[in-house]
Amino acid sequence: MNSSPNFVPERPVAHLSTVARLGLVLAASLVLAGCNDQSAAKLDVDPTGVYALVSVNGDKLPASVSHEGASLQVRAGGFTIQADGTCTCKTTFVPPSGTEVTRETTARYTREGARLTMSWKGAGTTVGTLEGNTFTMNNEGMLFAYRK
Repeated sequence: MNSSPNFVPERPVAHLSTVARLGLVLAASLVLAGCNDQSAAKLDVDPTGVYALVSVNGDKLPASVSHEGASLQVRAGGFTIQADGTCTCKTTFVPPSGTEVTRETTARYTREGARLTMSWKGAGTTVGTLEGNTFTMNNEGMLFAYRK
């Protein structure tokens, strides 16, 4: 037996190397299998339909939010996705004035799997995600969740 302080037994190092390689192969195959299953499921989702707004920032309606420094109450909303590449968003809210307002906007969208990118008429672009019967959209830092 070697009594040198730099002595490293060869067999345990070789064993660890084999175990590490097997672990990496197993982890990579699990990750790839998981990604393939999820991607396939999300690609099969038909986005068209009428969705009802159920929450804003995780809060059920009516939900209080702050937008551009003003406090608003979001009372209702809907999101319609058409097969022709257009969509409509309708939201009912109460601004600081206290008078209920309903705003309807339209957009053209493109789709990449479960992701929809909407270019709003007279406004900017937002991104939404489909998962089953749920459509979520981040609109100026507020997360809107809709259900079909």
